[in-house]
Amino acid sequence: METQQILAFLVPAAGIVALAYAFLRARWVIKQDVGTELMAEIAENIAEGARAFLKREYRVLFVFVASVAALLALVNIGRADSSWMIAVSFVTGAFCSGLAGNIGMRVATKANVRTTHAARTGLGPALNVAFSGGLVMGLAVVGLGLLGLGGLFLIYDGVTDWDITKVINVLTGFSLGASSIALFARVGGGIYTKAADVGADLAGKVYEGIPEDDPRNPATIADNVGDNVGDVAGMGADLFESYVGSIIATMVLGAAFMGTLGEMGAMELGPVLLPLVIAAVGILVSIAGSFFVKVKEGGDPQKGLNIGEFGATGLMAVLSFFIIAGMMPGEFTVTTPIIGEFTYTANGIFLAVLIGLAAGTLIGLITEYYTSLHGRPVTGIARQSVTGSATNIIAGLGVGMYSTGLPTIVLVLAIIGSYTFAGLYGIAIAALGMLSVTGIQLAVDAYGPISDNAGGIAEMAKLPPEVRQRTDQLDAVGNTTAAIGKGFAIGSAALTALALFAAFMQQAHIETINVANPTILAGVLLGAMLPFVFSAMAMAAVGRAAGEMIKEVGRQFREIPGLREGTAKAEYAKCVDISTAAAIREMIAPGLLAFIVPIGIGFIDKHMLGGLLVGVTVSGVLMAIFQANAGGAWDNAKKLIEGGVTLDGVAYGKGSDVHTAAVVGDTVGDPLKDTSGPSLNILIKLIAVIALVIAPLIAGSDVPASGVGNIGGTEMVRPGSDDVLVPELAPVMAEGNDADATEEDQLPSRQHVDTGE
Repeated sequence: METQQILAFLVPAAGIVALAYAFLRARWVIKQDVGTELMAEIAENIAEGARAFLKREYRVLFVFVASVAALLALVNIGRADSSWMIAVSFVTGAFCSGLAGNIGMRVATKANVRTTHAARTGLGPALNVAFSGGLVMGLAVVGLGLLGLGGLFLIYDGVTDWDITKVINVLTGFSLGASSIALFARVGGGIYTKAADVGADLAGKVYEGIPEDDPRNPATIADNVGDNVGDVAGMGADLFESYVGSIIATMVLGAAFMGTLGEMGAMELGPVLLPLVIAAVGILVSIAGSFFVKVKEGGDPQKGLNIGEFGATGLMAVLSFFIIAGMMPGEFTVTTPIIGEFTYTANGIFLAVLIGLAAGTLIGLITEYYTSLHGRPVTGIARQSVTGSATNIIAGLGVGMYSTGLPTIVLVLAIIGSYTFAGLYGIAIAALGMLSVTGIQLAVDAYGPISDNAGGIAEMAKLPPEVRQRTDQLDAVGNTTAAIGKGFAIGSAALTALALFAAFMQQAHIETINVANPTILAGVLLGAMLPFVFSAMAMAAVGRAAGEMIKEVGRQFREIPGLREGTAKAEYAKCVDISTAAAIREMIAPGLLAFIVPIGIGFIDKHMLGGLLVGVTVSGVLMAIFQANAGGAWDNAKKLIEGGVTLDGVAYGKGSDVHTAAVVGDTVGDPLKDTSGPSLNILIKLIAVIALVIAPLIAGSDVPASGVGNIGGTEMVRPGSDDVLVPELAPVMAEGNDADATEEDQLPSRQHVDTGE
């Protein structure tokens, strides 16, 4: 068996390893003690609510997936460059994404109460249980991603007689399926969790003067359910989509190298298999890194998590060098339609991977600075709360806006650096490098909501104060790890979207996107507008659902005798039902917007669709950073005050006017950081994936993938040829003018110019 075949088989095998280890960790979590009977009852209420939401959500998504799959199959029957089996890829991607979220959420709802019980004995055991629950989510995502993608690649490449371009075109359906589920999971889960959270915060803390996790608060179970469906299942679907999208984009761009490598006698499938192999090794590295996540009693959980995550990142950097050196030739030159002639080196590709790893780490650290509990930005928001809600909100908005600066600079440097060393393929491989250790990155992120749930259960079960103190310590770190996870998601979304954009241009036979063209500029403006409208739809949905929740909580306090005194039990199920119904109802419109706009624009003008991709990426990335960091900073400013803080010589804590102002700020920030902000990551990638999937349908014949092309009836030549376009003929070549050009208008379009080569 050839080396290429062996590597192709090892990819889904690595996915199986991830799922097997996730199964072992899940069994270990389930075997831990749940604690008292009351704790078990509370945990079961949370788990039941989460299962009910996913069941109703997947029922709606089943209809959507079936409809889109049928449409994909219909429009691709008989095509030479694609196949009806793209529908199979789409359904498989959707199924794997949904299954990963379901697995992670189910284990998280079992890990929460066990974390609470472990916190009764110490901080270390509690961290171990919470992190193990998160690790199951992380490994389920990467395991199902590689098993699905690698398995389909083996089938399409080994069983059919398709060329590699057709194989990858059909595989793009897998990414589209993953993106579809991710968008609805993020939007629906975000609306659910924030409707419950805002309702619990305002109705409980502000109006009734009780904690959000107090058992008297009717919204508290719905709030804890929301942590799981939004921050576990939703984030898992988000990174599943990024992970798969970066691999697909790299494979599409790598396919352009194959002819050249074949002529050199090198591993012909190397550029296509490389992203799959890097992802496979990343699974093993993530598992290895998980063994280093530990904390001693009285220690800092953040340090333990950082050692595991950054240690895995460092190990991945070392291993990437040997992987790339073994799979890619030392130096080779390729001519592609988009960038012309480019000389690639194995070391250049390795440096692009390093840049991706470094960029992800830096964005995470920058995010940590802006959102950490005792950092200057969060302390500044807390200080501004002294003068009321208005100044708290102004300070939070300022922090969010400032926080876009450094991450954007890091992304710019990463894009330029990776492109310099390895062209557009380098940008794609940098995105993959950033996501190569997604297994442990997502474990650290999913640990947060598990710890948050653990604190809620401790409060509701009326456990001793030291238990809540330990869970609060884990939760405070969890807020930062969640913000870091969002930073990784945003950074990877930017690079992945750019890589998908390059892949779209290649598949749609587009060489340049000229923003001076009015049609393309219109596309850019439409794309830049989409994140604002999308965010507004998500925010408005949270506001409507939270309003319903607040009314229901108020009704129960008015109509249930003894509820305020704690002698009667709240009707938790009604609040759970409000969040569930609102999330399912409100997620449809934003989801349809993300599908309809790019498809409609693409069939009007493929160049305009290219402009749309530019606009939505630039606007979406900045909006996502702003919203995620502003919301995270507001949240920790509230927690800082709740823990007791001295500002300008005066002590403040729960129940003070300063605390009320901080709660209002946090309430504004909640839908920003957990609904609209994270959803934008998926929006920009989903639109790019849709463009890539429909590219063969809208490509036309004006600029073929190789050789001499024709734009507007005018012959032109690929970059790298001795026959080049003469500058004075550029107006004739203007994109979008082909419909207006007459036979008399078309000048002789090709002259031989001595380039000196």
